[in-house]
Amino acid sequence: MPKLADHGQRRVQIAEALLRIAGSSGLHAVTMRSVAAEAGFSVSVVQYYFESKEKLLLFALRYLARRVSERVEARIRASGSPPTSRGVIEAVLAQALPTDAESRTFHLVYTAYAVLSVTDPALAAQPFMAAPDEMRAFLTDRIRAAQSAGEASPDLDAHAEATGLLAMSAGLGTSVLLGQVTAGDALSILRYHLDRIVPEPET
Repeated sequence: MPKLADHGQRRVQIAEALLRIAGSSGLHAVTMRSVAAEAGFSVSVVQYYFESKEKLLLFALRYLARRVSERVEARIRASGSPPTSRGVIEAVLAQALPTDAESRTFHLVYTAYAVLSVTDPALAAQPFMAAPDEMRAFLTDRIRAAQSAGEASPDLDAHAEATGLLAMSAGLGTSVLLGQVTAGDALSILRYHLDRIVPEPET
């Protein structure tokens, strides 16, 4: 009997093909046909799993976001046990820097998608675009937890600090892509500002 297709695996293979194209040639190079060719499938197979390029792109972004979340969790586990508020915050921000192929692809694709959403209400309405707000709320909670534990000054505005850190990490990520700063310098800059907000715990 012929082997039945694993539909979940097929969808992932198609999403990974899209991300390879977007990471090497840009989001503008993504078409149903180019993705099919990269994945080694016919266009009809890609259309079977994804009715439109928009649905394919959104699935790929969600898939990539899950991969990034897994990498953040791995960084947090590596930062210490139990992880400190400082370790969690640094892990989240450091992962946003394009230091390898996967994080570079995420930064490129997400930035391109965000720019398109400025002029496309349908894209702007997608739940994926709420991710920065969720991340800001998460970082705000971590800074407040550090304040409650005496690891950060009670005078800080946690929400403002979280907003600034996210904006800084996004800007530094773009600077790394453009070759204006190295990934190592970008991480040092993030740590410099984190030392002011949530200093490393004393050993």
